[in-house]
Amino acid sequence: MKFWNLQESDIDRIALGAGILGTGGGGSPYLGALMAKAQLRQGRRIRVVRPADLAPDSMVLALGGIGAPTVGIEKMDEGDEGIRVLRSIEALIGRRMDAVIADEIGGANGISPMMTAAKLDIPVVDADGMGRAFPEVQMTTFFINGHPSAPSALADASGNVLVVTEATSAEMLEKLMRAGTIAMGCTAHMCTAPMSGDFVRQFGVPHTLSQAWRLGDAVLAARAAKTDPVAAVLNLVGGTLLLQGKVVDIARKIEGGFVRGRMTIAGLGAFSGRSVEVDIQNEYLVAREDGRTLAMVPDLICMVDSETGRPIATEEQRYGLRVSVIAIPSPGLLRTERALASVGPRAFGYAFDFEPLGEPNAAEPVHAYVNDKQMERETLSAPVGAL
Repeated sequence: MKFWNLQESDIDRIALGAGILGTGGGGSPYLGALMAKAQLRQGRRIRVVRPADLAPDSMVLALGGIGAPTVGIEKMDEGDEGIRVLRSIEALIGRRMDAVIADEIGGANGISPMMTAAKLDIPVVDADGMGRAFPEVQMTTFFINGHPSAPSALADASGNVLVVTEATSAEMLEKLMRAGTIAMGCTAHMCTAPMSGDFVRQFGVPHTLSQAWRLGDAVLAARAAKTDPVAAVLNLVGGTLLLQGKVVDIARKIEGGFVRGRMTIAGLGAFSGRSVEVDIQNEYLVAREDGRTLAMVPDLICMVDSETGRPIATEEQRYGLRVSVIAIPSPGLLRTERALASVGPRAFGYAFDFEPLGEPNAAEPVHAYVNDKQMERETLSAPVGAL
């Protein structure tokens, strides 16, 4: 069984790709990358394992940040929040965790489990619970497919830890965690109930760290070749370019622990004379043109700098930015009837049903094509969870 031992160049690529997959949310991948690379410079290692290589009875803990992204860029993590929530769950259930996984691949949340994994020397699973970012706790493929809502835990940078030993539903867990996050200053770190390796293999969105790596690599390769990074992203994920233009209006406010708002992009060049409105709840939810819906959750609406391909988060949007609005088909696990009840348009208060963009491109593990000079491989005699 092989691990992917991350190097700093891998983290740069993953951060760039996670920012794109974040659909405007998930926290700053730049800050996340700095913290992850600091672990490598301190002599620690960050190992990634494929879902298929998890032992069926291994214990996997989903980690991630929660709160308003606009607060997160000013109120940075202390760094050990993930360890505190993990240890609190271990103490409660009387068992060590074998691996960690991102609850969402989007933004800094796709990277944040790496800090905990590096400090505890356990692997990170090449998968997540969303294939993107969503604003609410219950919107993971884990909860959608019946995972228990407790025990879960919440920690802040000041040392406070809140453990939820019972919650009647994942929706109630969201309310409890959101209230705790507001009390902690509108940003915190959380974990949800441990999962078996078998459950992760069934219901995790597979190979999303690899997908983020590929996206970041495509953007960096396009920059180096002086070709179009936006086209490189579209070619990789089978996405649709909705508009290229300039941000002409942006309204945001923090409400109930979320960033909510709406923005307008006026078309430039080939898109001159057109404009697109995008609704925000931490992430980009719905894109419209002249009252017609162009793309909607759970499909991914992403914005990148039109020249560099750099992802632009909701908290970074400003008047005058030149952006490309991209729509990407969502993973199949988000398109089931059960999933759409939690992450479709009606779950966000819209009065229309989900209309998919097209079929998603399946993400494959990066192991298949990264050569040995770029990726160190380590072979063990036992699967994760049986060491």
